[in-house]
Amino acid sequence: MPKRILYFLIGLVVVVLLAVGAFSPSATPPQVTRTITPAVTSQATTLLTAAAASLQNAIEEINPLFKSANSGVELKYNFAASGLLQQQIEQGAPVDVFIAAAAQQMDNLQKKDLILTDTRRQLLTNSLVLIVPNNSTLSITSFEQLTDYNVGKIAIGEPRSVPAGKYAEEVFTKLGILAELRPKFVYGNSVRNVLSAVESGNADAGIVYLTDAKISKQVKQVATAAKDLHSPIVYPIAVIKASRNQESAKTYIQFLSSNSAQDVFKKYGFGIAN
Repeated sequence: MPKRILYFLIGLVVVVLLAVGAFSPSATPPQVTRTITPAVTSQATTLLTAAAASLQNAIEEINPLFKSANSGVELKYNFAASGLLQQQIEQGAPVDVFIAAAAQQMDNLQKKDLILTDTRRQLLTNSLVLIVPNNSTLSITSFEQLTDYNVGKIAIGEPRSVPAGKYAEEVFTKLGILAELRPKFVYGNSVRNVLSAVESGNADAGIVYLTDAKISKQVKQVATAAKDLHSPIVYPIAVIKASRNQESAKTYIQFLSSNSAQDVFKKYGFGIAN
């Protein structure tokens, strides 16, 4: 074969090989698979307790004691008149635990099957007292003396929603002076509202719980109602049936009956129910 033809064929083969290489798909690089594990976050259980206003200071002091032993539970509160709290629960408020200042409000919820009956218990007791401002010039040492013409406004809780107001009316009824005193009444929407009215001087006297009188430096206690003048002042507690955190709620109720919690309640003047 002539050399020219040989060189031509060799060159043609080289050109074809180069062309094929140029248009061949490039090799796909190996893919690296990465597995992403989602972070696991533990969310604390949030318990909402609806509690009578008179419990606020004691309950708030007990809060860190409970949390130190139950770090996975966050506590929130709604402090108000027991009657108002009852209405909110009846209307579907997301409450886990209810503590009333009278049996009536808890009884009403139980009749409507809104509490876990087996969790209900009597937690605390209290006393009803007569208070006046520290700077008062009135010489009052008994409930009967509220009829004195020198006594102007008398603050009591709204009896339909504030148990302390209902107890006050029971005392005045037993003493036979309710009708005479009624024109003097100014009503508070909670027992703490009654306390504020006396502290500010907007009322000459007021009827509150012993525990409320003890937390104020602006009022003085001048009389205590005899226990046979009113219904027993008890604080029932129970888990709400609609609660989504029933086990944690039961744990909280158990803790409120513990020695450490009861010591705080006693400090504020509460009695421990049998």
